[in-house]
Amino acid sequence: MEAASVPRPEPPRREPAAEVGAASVGAGWKPADPGPLGLAAFALTTFILSMFNSGLVSNAGEPVVLGVALAYGGIAQLLAGMWEFRTGNTFGAVAFTSFGGFWLSFWAFVTFFAGDIPAEHVAAAVGLYLIAWAIFTTYMFVASLRTTAAIAAVFFLLAITFILLGIGNADESTGMVEAGGWFGLATALAAWYASFAAVTNSTFGRTVLPVKPLGR
Repeated sequence: MEAASVPRPEPPRREPAAEVGAASVGAGWKPADPGPLGLAAFALTTFILSMFNSGLVSNAGEPVVLGVALAYGGIAQLLAGMWEFRTGNTFGAVAFTSFGGFWLSFWAFVTFFAGDIPAEHVAAAVGLYLIAWAIFTTYMFVASLRTTAAIAAVFFLLAITFILLGIGNADESTGMVEAGGWFGLATALAAWYASFAAVTNSTFGRTVLPVKPLGR
């Protein structure tokens, strides 16, 4: 007669390390704010280009803008926009992705396509390009009135910058372009402040630099 087999208890099931890690990430992980990166990338690139537009430095050095426009104003800001989608910030996602695209298109235009436009049409083409961005910036300024005063100031100054640069290029008005350059410098400083405030307030865990949230 065969001995009855004794059932053995199954060893406790262990979760795969990847699943455990994913669970802990989902429970307590919080993404960093990509906004300060996007603002800093926009500010620095705008500052350099505006130094040339304002006439403060010689246009002979203007190609230095292209590398910054590609790497920082373009790619870094585009990434910030994609990460804003992850945080659920529609305004930041649209703004940073769009202006990342702006700097990438600026780099591509100057590097590859500007020479294909007949000389007599360059002014009108560049003016059209900038006025189109002025329209986008203006309606983003309206939306920014429900963010913070710091961000609204950036978009207000940027809209004026694009309008002046667009009209100035279309009319081939050096004075108008230089005025746009000065407003561009003001825009860069406002964007730098907004970025500095966001980084500092987050790092210190309290409001060090005010940005004045606007009512919703």
